[in-house]
Amino acid sequence: MRVEIWTDISCPWCYVGQARFDKALAAFPHRDEVEVVHRSFQLDPGRTKGDAEPILDVLMKGKGWSRTQALANEENLERQSAAEGLPYVMGRDHGYTFDMHRLLHFAGEQGRGHELLALLYRANFAEERSVYDDDERLVELSVRAGLDADATRAVLADPSAYAEDVRADVREATAVGATGVPFFVLDRKFGVSGAQPAEVFSRALARAWENRSPVQVVAGAADGHACGPDGCPVPH
Repeated sequence: MRVEIWTDISCPWCYVGQARFDKALAAFPHRDEVEVVHRSFQLDPGRTKGDAEPILDVLMKGKGWSRTQALANEENLERQSAAEGLPYVMGRDHGYTFDMHRLLHFAGEQGRGHELLALLYRANFAEERSVYDDDERLVELSVRAGLDADATRAVLADPSAYAEDVRADVREATAVGATGVPFFVLDRKFGVSGAQPAEVFSRALARAWENRSPVQVVAGAADGHACGPDGCPVPH
């Protein structure tokens, strides 16, 4: 079974939602038969590299909130994170994530995508040092995830590297009905929107597993050639 998760590194509910999903998956009896694929999403696609700003300013401008309301939102996220055992630093920066998504596709090719995503989340939400607009910071995190430093720098230096992969994920998000993140799609049959409680993810995993459908063979012949577990028979 495949679970696809659309997220953005700047999304605090993705940080919390990933932890809740991971908790549900760890308790799922068939967890070893579940493939988790991370997909890219951009909450702020108009933002460009170099214009990171404090999240409180972003919330006040973008939502029309007072500073008190923005602080209350951050305090709630700190409580929600703590409930999942996640550290959370209030007043972090918000910025350009496209390069991070490109690196996640690169890391995915190397089998290190899950590791890099976890490190990016922690760097953004749990550490004082900003993860935005600092390529060497991204190189440092990539190396910690098991990637080669020079190869990572080469990806960052080439704006076209993995860019279409990121854009394809964003287009696919629209196709599957995602209007925000996190958005979870199980076997392309069931969707779960938002950072739901772990119990919701547990029920969704169970339902998706129960509703797996075997492939319906619509064409085949007794004399058709096929390879089986004992190898390939030689036709006479």
